[in-house]
Amino acid sequence: MDIELSGKLDAEVMKIALDELVNKSENIENGKMLYDVIDFHLPSLGAIVIEFSRLPSMFGLKKKFDRAAVLTDKTWLKKVSEFEGVLYPGL
Repeated sequence: MDIELSGKLDAEVMKIALDELVNKSENIENGKMLYDVIDFHLPSLGAIVIEFSRLPSMFGLKKKFDRAAVLTDKTWLKKVSEFEGVLYPGL
């Protein structure tokens, strides 16, 4: 699954994006995910709240994907991605 992120995420866009991610991942097994991050900014506080409120369903997605990669030129996103790799060693 290829995901392109750009711009700023607010609460409404985060809801739509997470719903779409769950729906499109429904029949995936042993998947690979590529995040292509272009001109991305920190999400709004509302978007972060939405993401945390959906953590249980996001953990379910982890079982569907064997690998994930993030393409970005933003140093802070590289660090966050590396930290997530430590949190989810099998991914």
